[in-house]
Amino acid sequence: MKFVISAAFQPLNELVPLAQAADQHGYEAIAFSDHLVYPETLDTPYPYTPDGTRRYDESSPFPDPWVAIGAMSSVTRRLRFTNNVYVLAMRNVFAAAKSIGTASLISDGRVTLTIGVGWSKVEFGLAGQNFHDRGKRTDEMLEVMKKLWSGDWVEHHGKYYDFERLKMPPAPEAPIPIWVGGISDAALRRAARNDGWLTDLQTTAEILECIEKARAFRADYGRGDHPFDVMASASDAFDLDGYRRLGDAGVTHILTMPWVFSAGLTDDHQAKLDGIRRFADDVIAKMS
Repeated sequence: MKFVISAAFQPLNELVPLAQAADQHGYEAIAFSDHLVYPETLDTPYPYTPDGTRRYDESSPFPDPWVAIGAMSSVTRRLRFTNNVYVLAMRNVFAAAKSIGTASLISDGRVTLTIGVGWSKVEFGLAGQNFHDRGKRTDEMLEVMKKLWSGDWVEHHGKYYDFERLKMPPAPEAPIPIWVGGISDAALRRAARNDGWLTDLQTTAEILECIEKARAFRADYGRGDHPFDVMASASDAFDLDGYRRLGDAGVTHILTMPWVFSAGLTDDHQAKLDGIRRFADDVIAKMS
Protein backbone atom coordinates (compact mmCIF):
# COMPACT_ATOMS: atom_id res chain seq x y z
CA MET A 1 0.00 0.00 0.00
CA LYS A 2 1.29 3.46 -0.94
CA PHE A 3 0.19 6.76 0.58
CA VAL A 4 -0.50 10.03 -1.25
CA ILE A 5 -0.91 13.41 0.43
CA SER A 6 -3.76 15.59 -0.79
CA ALA A 7 -2.48 19.14 -1.20
CA ALA A 8 -6.00 20.48 -1.69
CA PHE A 9 -6.58 23.94 -0.20
CA GLN A 10 -3.03 24.29 1.19
CA PRO A 11 -1.38 27.74 1.16
CA LEU A 12 1.19 28.15 -1.60
CA ASN A 13 4.04 28.97 0.78
CA GLU A 14 3.51 25.62 2.55
CA LEU A 15 3.62 23.38 -0.52
CA VAL A 16 7.39 23.03 -0.83
CA PRO A 17 7.94 22.18 2.87
CA LEU A 18 5.04 19.68 2.75
CA ALA A 19 6.59 18.01 -0.29
CA GLN A 20 9.99 17.85 1.37
CA ALA A 21 8.49 16.25 4.48
CA ALA A 22 6.55 13.75 2.37
CA ASP A 23 9.71 12.87 0.46
CA GLN A 24 11.64 12.37 3.68
CA HIS A 25 9.04 10.21 5.40
CA GLY A 26 8.21 7.66 2.72
CA TYR A 27 5.03 8.94 1.08
CA GLU A 28 4.53 7.91 -2.52
CA ALA A 29 3.15 11.13 -3.97
CA ILE A 30 1.38 14.42 -3.45
CA ALA A 31 -1.81 15.29 -5.37
CA PHE A 32 -3.26 18.60 -6.58
CA SER A 33 -6.88 19.58 -7.13
CA ASP A 34 -7.90 21.75 -10.06
CA HIS A 35 -10.19 24.72 -10.63
CA LEU A 36 -9.56 27.82 -12.69
CA VAL A 37 -11.91 30.18 -10.81
CA TYR A 38 -14.57 30.20 -8.10
CA PRO A 39 -17.86 31.26 -9.74
CA GLU A 40 -20.15 33.06 -7.31
CA THR A 41 -23.13 31.41 -9.02
CA LEU A 42 -23.03 27.91 -10.49
CA ASP A 43 -24.76 27.00 -13.74
CA THR A 44 -24.38 23.25 -13.10
CA PRO A 45 -24.84 21.54 -9.72
CA TYR A 46 -21.88 20.44 -7.64
CA PRO A 47 -22.21 16.65 -7.89
CA TYR A 48 -20.31 15.35 -4.86
CA THR A 49 -22.44 16.42 -1.89
CA PRO A 50 -26.12 15.63 -1.24
CA ASP A 51 -27.17 19.28 -1.16
CA GLY A 52 -24.78 20.56 -3.85
CA THR A 53 -22.69 22.58 -1.39
CA ARG A 54 -19.11 22.83 -2.60
CA ARG A 55 -16.41 21.30 -0.40
CA TYR A 56 -14.41 24.51 -0.70
CA ASP A 57 -15.09 28.24 -0.72
CA GLU A 58 -13.92 31.39 -2.47
CA SER A 59 -10.79 31.57 -0.30
CA SER A 60 -9.61 28.04 -1.13
CA PRO A 61 -6.38 28.16 -3.16
CA PHE A 62 -6.13 26.19 -6.40
CA PRO A 63 -2.60 26.75 -7.76
CA ASP A 64 -1.72 25.64 -11.26
CA PRO A 65 -0.66 22.03 -10.63
CA TRP A 66 2.13 21.94 -13.22
CA VAL A 67 3.80 25.10 -11.93
CA ALA A 68 3.56 23.72 -8.38
CA ILE A 69 4.91 20.31 -9.45
CA GLY A 70 7.86 21.97 -11.18
CA ALA A 71 8.77 23.81 -7.98
CA MET A 72 8.29 20.80 -5.69
CA SER A 73 10.10 18.33 -7.91
CA SER A 74 13.23 20.51 -7.76
CA VAL A 75 13.54 20.05 -3.98
CA THR A 76 12.58 16.35 -3.71
CA ARG A 77 14.30 13.16 -4.81
CA ARG A 78 11.77 10.33 -4.99
CA LEU A 79 8.30 11.83 -4.35
CA ARG A 80 5.84 11.46 -7.24
CA PHE A 81 3.17 13.96 -8.26
CA THR A 82 -0.41 13.53 -9.46
CA ASN A 83 -3.85 15.16 -9.46
CA ASN A 84 -7.22 14.74 -7.84
CA VAL A 85 -8.20 15.57 -10.57
CA TYR A 86 -6.98 17.58 -13.56
CA VAL A 87 -9.87 18.71 -15.76
CA LEU A 88 -8.24 17.98 -19.09
CA ALA A 89 -11.11 18.96 -21.40
CA MET A 90 -11.03 22.55 -20.08
CA ARG A 91 -7.66 22.94 -21.82
CA ASN A 92 -6.20 23.28 -25.27
CA VAL A 93 -4.76 19.85 -26.01
CA PHE A 94 -1.38 21.14 -27.21
CA ALA A 95 -0.89 23.48 -24.24
CA ALA A 96 -1.88 20.71 -21.80
CA ALA A 97 0.46 18.19 -23.45
CA LYS A 98 3.33 20.69 -23.29
CA SER A 99 2.80 21.49 -19.58
CA ILE A 100 2.35 17.88 -18.49
CA GLY A 101 5.23 16.60 -20.59
CA THR A 102 7.54 19.33 -19.29
CA ALA A 103 6.58 18.53 -15.70
CA SER A 104 7.39 14.87 -16.33
CA LEU A 105 10.80 15.76 -17.74
CA ILE A 106 11.70 18.23 -15.00
CA SER A 107 10.71 15.72 -12.30
CA ASP A 108 12.67 12.85 -13.93
CA GLY A 109 9.48 10.97 -14.76
CA ARG A 110 7.76 11.36 -11.39
CA VAL A 111 4.38 12.47 -12.81
CA THR A 112 1.17 10.43 -13.00
CA LEU A 113 -1.64 12.26 -14.77
CA THR A 114 -5.02 11.77 -13.09
CA ILE A 115 -7.83 13.32 -15.11
CA GLY A 116 -11.56 13.90 -14.85
CA VAL A 117 -14.12 15.36 -17.22
CA GLY A 118 -15.23 18.12 -14.86
CA TRP A 119 -18.65 19.40 -13.83
CA SER A 120 -18.45 23.23 -13.87
CA LYS A 121 -19.96 24.48 -17.14
CA VAL A 122 -19.11 28.09 -16.39
CA GLU A 123 -15.39 27.29 -16.13
CA PHE A 124 -15.45 25.51 -19.49
CA GLY A 125 -17.04 28.60 -21.02
CA LEU A 126 -14.42 30.90 -19.53
CA ALA A 127 -11.68 28.62 -20.92
CA GLY A 128 -13.30 28.62 -24.36
CA GLN A 129 -14.05 24.88 -24.37
CA ASN A 130 -17.27 22.99 -25.10
CA PHE A 131 -18.83 21.55 -21.95
CA HIS A 132 -21.25 19.14 -23.61
CA ASP A 133 -18.73 17.03 -25.54
CA ARG A 134 -16.15 16.92 -22.75
CA GLY A 135 -16.21 13.15 -22.24
CA LYS A 136 -15.66 12.11 -25.84
CA ARG A 137 -13.21 14.96 -26.31
CA THR A 138 -11.24 13.82 -23.26
CA ASP A 139 -10.80 10.40 -24.83
CA GLU A 140 -9.48 11.90 -28.04
CA MET A 141 -7.24 14.31 -26.11
CA LEU A 142 -5.57 11.38 -24.38
CA GLU A 143 -4.98 9.76 -27.75
CA VAL A 144 -3.50 12.98 -29.14
CA MET A 145 -1.27 13.62 -26.11
CA LYS A 146 0.22 10.13 -26.22
CA LYS A 147 1.18 10.81 -29.83
CA LEU A 148 2.68 14.20 -28.92
CA TRP A 149 4.67 12.67 -26.05
CA SER A 150 6.17 10.00 -28.30
CA GLY A 151 8.88 12.30 -29.60
CA ASP A 152 8.13 11.18 -33.16
CA TRP A 153 6.63 12.91 -36.15
CA VAL A 154 2.89 12.43 -35.66
CA GLU A 155 -0.37 13.39 -37.26
CA HIS A 156 -3.97 13.03 -36.17
CA HIS A 157 -7.29 13.11 -37.99
CA GLY A 158 -10.15 12.74 -35.52
CA LYS A 159 -13.55 14.19 -34.75
CA TYR A 160 -12.27 17.01 -32.52
CA TYR A 161 -8.59 17.38 -33.46
CA ASP A 162 -7.09 17.32 -36.93
CA PHE A 163 -3.47 18.14 -37.76
CA GLU A 164 -0.69 17.18 -40.15
CA ARG A 165 2.76 15.89 -39.23
CA LEU A 166 4.49 17.65 -36.37
CA LYS A 167 6.70 17.04 -33.35
CA MET A 168 6.50 18.37 -29.79
CA PRO A 169 10.02 18.47 -28.31
CA PRO A 170 11.22 17.83 -25.70
CA ALA A 171 9.40 14.54 -25.27
CA PRO A 172 9.00 12.76 -21.91
CA GLU A 173 11.60 10.04 -21.50
CA ALA A 174 9.06 7.41 -20.43
CA PRO A 175 5.30 6.93 -20.81
CA ILE A 176 3.23 9.02 -18.39
CA PRO A 177 0.76 6.83 -16.45
CA ILE A 178 -2.84 7.98 -16.85
CA TRP A 179 -5.44 7.46 -14.12
CA VAL A 180 -9.08 8.56 -14.31
CA GLY A 181 -11.28 9.92 -11.54
CA GLY A 182 -15.06 9.63 -11.29
CA ILE A 183 -17.73 7.21 -10.13
CA SER A 184 -20.04 7.01 -13.14
CA ASP A 185 -19.94 4.00 -15.45
CA ALA A 186 -18.48 6.25 -18.14
CA ALA A 187 -15.65 7.28 -15.82
CA LEU A 188 -14.98 3.69 -14.78
CA ARG A 189 -14.88 2.60 -18.42
CA ARG A 190 -12.44 5.40 -19.17
CA ALA A 191 -10.29 4.33 -16.22
CA ALA A 192 -10.43 0.72 -17.39
CA ARG A 193 -9.02 1.77 -20.77
CA ASN A 194 -6.11 3.47 -19.04
CA ASP A 195 -3.78 2.74 -16.09
CA GLY A 196 -5.75 3.46 -12.94
CA TRP A 197 -8.79 4.86 -11.16
CA LEU A 198 -9.29 7.52 -8.46
CA THR A 199 -12.28 7.23 -6.15
CA ASP A 200 -14.38 10.04 -4.78
CA LEU A 201 -14.71 10.29 -0.98
CA GLN A 202 -16.64 7.01 -0.67
CA THR A 203 -17.23 4.20 1.79
CA THR A 204 -15.18 1.04 1.53
CA ALA A 205 -18.20 -0.85 0.20
CA GLU A 206 -18.79 1.76 -2.50
CA ILE A 207 -15.12 1.69 -3.50
CA LEU A 208 -15.09 -2.10 -3.76
CA GLU A 209 -18.23 -2.04 -5.91
CA CYS A 210 -16.58 0.40 -8.30
CA ILE A 211 -13.40 -1.71 -8.43
CA GLU A 212 -15.43 -4.73 -9.45
CA LYS A 213 -17.09 -2.72 -12.22
CA ALA A 214 -13.72 -1.44 -13.44
CA ARG A 215 -12.32 -4.97 -13.48
CA ALA A 216 -15.26 -6.18 -15.55
CA PHE A 217 -14.76 -3.31 -18.01
CA ARG A 218 -11.04 -4.11 -18.24
CA ALA A 219 -11.89 -7.70 -19.06
CA ASP A 220 -14.19 -6.42 -21.83
CA TYR A 221 -11.28 -4.41 -23.24
CA GLY A 222 -8.85 -7.33 -23.00
CA ARG A 223 -6.81 -5.54 -20.32
CA GLY A 224 -7.63 -7.76 -17.37
CA ASP A 225 -4.05 -9.02 -17.06
CA HIS A 226 -2.46 -5.56 -17.15
CA PRO A 227 -1.50 -3.73 -13.92
CA PHE A 228 -4.22 -1.38 -12.67
CA ASP A 229 -3.75 1.15 -9.87
CA VAL A 230 -6.52 2.41 -7.59
CA MET A 231 -6.07 5.57 -5.49
CA ALA A 232 -8.78 5.61 -2.83
CA SER A 233 -10.12 8.15 -0.39
CA ALA A 234 -12.29 6.12 1.97
CA SER A 235 -14.70 7.83 4.35
CA ASP A 236 -14.70 4.87 6.76
CA ALA A 237 -11.11 3.55 6.72
CA PHE A 238 -8.81 5.27 9.21
CA ASP A 239 -6.58 2.52 10.61
CA LEU A 240 -4.34 -0.35 9.59
CA ASP A 241 -7.17 -2.87 9.39
CA GLY A 242 -9.25 -0.57 7.20
CA TYR A 243 -6.34 0.11 4.86
CA ARG A 244 -5.53 -3.60 4.66
CA ARG A 245 -9.10 -4.43 3.67
CA LEU A 246 -8.85 -1.91 0.88
CA GLY A 247 -5.48 -3.29 -0.19
CA ASP A 248 -6.80 -6.84 -0.28
CA ALA A 249 -9.56 -5.65 -2.65
CA GLY A 250 -7.15 -4.00 -5.10
CA VAL A 251 -6.52 -0.49 -3.73
CA THR A 252 -2.87 0.42 -4.34
CA HIS A 253 -2.78 4.01 -3.06
CA ILE A 254 -4.51 5.82 -0.19
CA LEU A 255 -5.16 9.56 -0.68
CA THR A 256 -5.21 11.36 2.65
CA MET A 257 -4.33 14.46 4.68
CA PRO A 258 -2.19 12.72 7.31
CA TRP A 259 -2.13 15.56 9.81
CA VAL A 260 -5.90 15.35 10.27
CA PHE A 261 -5.47 12.22 12.42
CA SER A 262 -3.33 14.02 14.98
CA ALA A 263 -4.25 17.70 14.67
CA GLY A 264 -7.55 17.88 12.79
CA LEU A 265 -8.15 20.31 9.92
CA THR A 266 -5.56 22.68 11.29
CA ASP A 267 -4.05 25.83 9.81
CA ASP A 268 -0.89 25.30 11.88
CA HIS A 269 1.92 24.55 9.44
CA GLN A 270 4.15 22.88 12.02
CA ALA A 271 1.28 20.66 13.12
CA LYS A 272 0.92 19.52 9.50
CA LEU A 273 4.61 18.65 9.29
CA ASP A 274 4.43 16.83 12.62
CA GLY A 275 1.33 14.98 11.39
CA ILE A 276 3.13 13.84 8.24
CA ARG A 277 5.94 12.36 10.37
CA ARG A 278 3.60 10.81 12.92
CA PHE A 279 1.39 9.15 10.28
CA ALA A 280 4.51 7.76 8.61
CA ASP A 281 5.61 6.20 11.92
CA ASP A 282 2.18 4.95 12.94
CA VAL A 283 0.85 3.74 9.59
CA ILE A 284 3.25 3.74 6.65
CA ALA A 285 6.04 1.94 8.47
CA LYS A 286 3.65 -0.71 9.78
CA MET A 287 1.91 -1.23 6.44
CA SER A 288 5.22 -1.86 4.71
